[in-house]
Amino acid sequence: MPTKRELNSLKKQKAKETLKKLETLAQGVIKTAEKGQNPSIDIPIRALSNVDWNEKKRIIEMGDRTQSRTLFNVNMAKRFAQTFLVASACKELLDAGKTTSIRDLYYMTKHTIGKTSENTFDDQAESDPIIEDLEVTINTLREELHLFASNRGSLVGELTLVDAGDTIDARKQGSGGWAVPSIVEDDVIQFKKCDAKFILLVEKDAVWRRLNEDKFWRKHKCILIQSQGQPARGVRRLVRRMTEELKIPLYVLVDNDPWGLYIYSVVKQGSINLAYESVRMAVPGARFLGLSSYDRERYDLPDGSTIMLNKKDETRAKQMMKYPWFQERKWQREMKKMLDSKVKLEIEALSRKGITFISDEYLPRKLAEKDWLV
Repeated sequence: MPTKRELNSLKKQKAKETLKKLETLAQGVIKTAEKGQNPSIDIPIRALSNVDWNEKKRIIEMGDRTQSRTLFNVNMAKRFAQTFLVASACKELLDAGKTTSIRDLYYMTKHTIGKTSENTFDDQAESDPIIEDLEVTINTLREELHLFASNRGSLVGELTLVDAGDTIDARKQGSGGWAVPSIVEDDVIQFKKCDAKFILLVEKDAVWRRLNEDKFWRKHKCILIQSQGQPARGVRRLVRRMTEELKIPLYVLVDNDPWGLYIYSVVKQGSINLAYESVRMAVPGARFLGLSSYDRERYDLPDGSTIMLNKKDETRAKQMMKYPWFQERKWQREMKKMLDSKVKLEIEALSRKGITFISDEYLPRKLAEKDWLV
């Protein structure tokens, strides 16, 4: 465990490095303007068209395509100015050694321009993408810009950690668990004592609460995390750190539908929007524990536990079957089974076999039989 002085030194060093990136960006624009040229910045494109699948690393990576944003262009001037408004606000936070929410940053940078009726930002839907633009442009995370989002995700289990200097025993967090913060870097969160054999990431809050109430984490020596749907960045970054630093595997439990499978794929190999940070967020070794398209027969689930696939589900499944990271035979077989059966299963369907069936039978059997996909 690093000392408080070492942590403070690490925090200052990170802030210094991020400030340098912001200053370099600004200096580049100033030098261009001084030459009488149109100031511009090159922003990497965050889209499927600029994403590459790294087969060796088993993660999604951002390509090298960029788009230029210039000041003296009617269609780009506002977004150019917005980019530097956000950069300036982040510099202010870094200089002060403070953090704030992405919501508060919106209010920090919103105002009416001079005597016009034009606002710098009209709503947060304008400022959030600018933050992402800044992240990819200077190759840093918003957390390193001292920005955080609302807490999403809860954790209980065989782990003691330190959060901003406070020791948290995850074995004693009651029914609600420890709220996973947005910023989980090593200068904020440190792992102190771990008795867990694995991590179980659960998509649904109700299912996580069932497992917590049944003390599944105590019986099976694990860390139990709920993601509330698609995991927030803090959750993804935390499980990445845990698998690397604690040397324990990650299992993912999601609905048996295209959206659940996509949640797993984002955890495992990264997302398109955050492809530039897959190396810090993705967990290539993550194991898909369920629900599988074959679980209906394998666990003799009643007919009333299924839901018919709709057209949107079918279209999404067919799209995903074309993704390079889903080309392995086992995944093609899994999704083909879903499409052929024309039904999907939500995790809660397991309750039709008994309220504690998931804790007492389903998950223990899956783990014992190593019935997972990778």
